[in-house]
Amino acid sequence: MNSSISDTDRNILKILQSEGRITNLQLAERVNLSPTAVHERVKRLTRDGYIEGYSARLNASLLGFGMTVFVEVKLDRTTKDVFEAFARAAIRAPEVMECHMVAGGFDYLVKTRVRDMAAYRAFLSDVLLALPGVRETHTYAVMEEVKVSAGLPI
Repeated sequence: MNSSISDTDRNILKILQSEGRITNLQLAERVNLSPTAVHERVKRLTRDGYIEGYSARLNASLLGFGMTVFVEVKLDRTTKDVFEAFARAAIRAPEVMECHMVAGGFDYLVKTRVRDMAAYRAFLSDVLLALPGVRETHTYAVMEEVKVSAGLPI
């Protein structure tokens, strides 16, 4: 982690990461600072890019997205224009939760959440295989989510 932030800043980040709805007063009490000092630190941490935003974790199963699928994607060419076109299209696809360019035997690893296997097949044929430059895919349907976390080990 960047050494330009203090242990108190790290503690603030750790608390906010796990308790994003904590009040400024509660946060101040937890880190032994005044509410004004904590507010200024949070503003600075946000301005400096350490805090990128806040969100709510939603129950995917209750919302009809109970199946997680990872897909390895190989492109037909590994040129800058193909990478850029694929990335732009992946960003626009609402079914794509994460898309990572990777080193190794394939070009991208895509994470999607869908209702069921029929919905995944539709996504695969109508969306993923229609993305620019896709030559080949390998699908991995998740049988059990052992650990899901967006938290960083601060």
